[in-house]
Amino acid sequence: MDDRKQQKVYSIFGAGAAGLYTAWRLLGGKVVNPSDEKKQLRAGDVLELYDWGRYDFSKEHRGTRAAGARICTWFHKNDPESSYLELGGMRYSFWDKTQKDTDHYTVPGHRLVTTTIEQLGLDPYSVPFNVTGNQLFYLRSRNFYLNDITSNNPAPYAVNNFGASTTPDGGFGTVEELAVPPEPQTRRWWCRFYETGKIKKQLPDSSVFQEGDHLSDIGYWNLLYDQLGSEGYDYAADGNGYSSNVINTHSAVSISINDEFAPGTQYRTLSMGYSGMFNALFDKIEELAKARGVEFRYRPDTRLHSILWKSGKALFTYATRKNPNIAAGHAEADAAWLAMPRASIDLVAQATRYQAPPDGAIDVLNDDKVTLYLESAIMQPSYKVGMFFDSPWWAPDAANPAPYPAQITGYVSTPAVVAALKAQGFPDDALAAMASPAINYVPFTSLAALVEAIVSITEVPLGIAQTKQLNVAARRDTIGPSATNSPIRMVVYFGNNARDQTRKPVYGILASYDDEDNADFWRELELGPRRNRTVPVSQDTQPLDGPRKVPDRMVKMLRKMLAELHFGPNSDYASVPEPLESAYMDWSLPPFNAGYHEYAPHYNVGDVQRKIRKPSQLIPQSDADIFIVGETYSNDQAWVEGAYCTAESVLNDFFGIEPIIDPVHYPFICPAE
Repeated sequence: MDDRKQQKVYSIFGAGAAGLYTAWRLLGGKVVNPSDEKKQLRAGDVLELYDWGRYDFSKEHRGTRAAGARICTWFHKNDPESSYLELGGMRYSFWDKTQKDTDHYTVPGHRLVTTTIEQLGLDPYSVPFNVTGNQLFYLRSRNFYLNDITSNNPAPYAVNNFGASTTPDGGFGTVEELAVPPEPQTRRWWCRFYETGKIKKQLPDSSVFQEGDHLSDIGYWNLLYDQLGSEGYDYAADGNGYSSNVINTHSAVSISINDEFAPGTQYRTLSMGYSGMFNALFDKIEELAKARGVEFRYRPDTRLHSILWKSGKALFTYATRKNPNIAAGHAEADAAWLAMPRASIDLVAQATRYQAPPDGAIDVLNDDKVTLYLESAIMQPSYKVGMFFDSPWWAPDAANPAPYPAQITGYVSTPAVVAALKAQGFPDDALAAMASPAINYVPFTSLAALVEAIVSITEVPLGIAQTKQLNVAARRDTIGPSATNSPIRMVVYFGNNARDQTRKPVYGILASYDDEDNADFWRELELGPRRNRTVPVSQDTQPLDGPRKVPDRMVKMLRKMLAELHFGPNSDYASVPEPLESAYMDWSLPPFNAGYHEYAPHYNVGDVQRKIRKPSQLIPQSDADIFIVGETYSNDQAWVEGAYCTAESVLNDFFGIEPIIDPVHYPFICPAE
């Protein structure tokens, strides 16, 4: 029989980053080997995208919240022309393609996110999202800045070996030096390190862990406490802002991850809001499907209920959003992608866990080895609260600055800045200097520093009028963040980022960016007084509904903690003005049950990455085209990049689709070596 007459059905469960990326690449990718053509979608085939929620993808597909699963852009009064906040993931690390990899150095950056943004035509919206170089802290009832910390003015912690006279991240560096050479490492090197990395320094007998111990066998919390002591651990935990960074994760992986959060790291985001990337992906999927004659079926408000493999097909049941625990129907697919995190996968597995599969069927998700590998990812709850104000009361140049303003003033030259100044008649030599690698996208903490950089290239001073023009065009404040050991943990400053800058300004902040046990602190304030819980927490799918209004008591608690951060200990909560609008996202709730994930110790991380993406590889004599993609089991956990990389690796290795970029120096997942 001519297989061209057989209709293929590919089903993707999850319409977040990994699901959308998979659909896009299935429709637009090219095969390397002609023998793989039969696996590709052709005219008459069907591509299904199941979405437990209903994301606001387009005018034809309106939803309850912004697109992107654990990315969620929230606009003031839901007006896309107004200021916005990111109540989920919010940034990416830009990949500069002009730099070259070597066998000993991998150019930094999220390559698949950068490439996707470029191919979707979103480059004009890519803007700096830099962090401050002089972070504000409020730790143990003391306000201070990063640049204030010295041996004569240490942080309020009794850290061994004068550890409080350096930054909170210094403790991470101390642990990293036990095993990692000082020179930059490649992506492949880190993958080997996850499995073979050992403590290389001779340590005193008082240390629990000793030279030669494998880091894969050590919990990171255990290692930090052993090496830094109680006070050193507390300083690192409190001051870095992320409680999730100091729990008992896989030490080798955590050492790599904590390199990413040092002050001064540069990031980018999208000026349309980070969710805009997923709207663009959805539009492209519809466009490609129509052009190729593929029937694209978007199925919102529908979740995967159970899945088995039998006779070369994925047999699954689905449930409605209204009644998600009871199967509403069944269907089959030639291949299925579970583009979902660990908690959602476990929910699917539960439906068939306590019954024998039908004859000839494989219950892939409930195999013991698959379950073992699924549990390699630690779920890390996260909570974000956004607030909009009519003034930037936290800024150093506010009308009445707080005693401890966030040092966020920044200037950046970008192509958009250069274009705006060119239209104003700015000198050509200065514009050329601003477009040079020495200045383009480089953050400056003051206007004077930017002017000095320009003049050092042109050797021609700028006039007063030109300096004023530059001040307006290049001003782009950093996001902070400020850090505290109170339950708000971090505050991120978005400011007035409205696309329409002619309207009355509205200024936004993430008033709390927290994780782990801090999420419980805020959840108990969600209902307000004289209200009993009516929906079980296990069934509260608020992350699918979208940002939820902050009740008055929570607003007051947030103002109280923000006042301590910016006005000093015991400050009146009224020092912080009443917000215009506030909302929260509780990422500890289903179906995600985590803001992000990280690997547990005692796992071969590379083997997990390679095998769990097609879990039947872990079951002897089994071959089921059921795939798991997303950031959870990636080499870039907590980032959109991880979702894209796992999806790309599946399409390359199991469907013969040509890699979107050259993976020689940038393996999408840890390779077998």
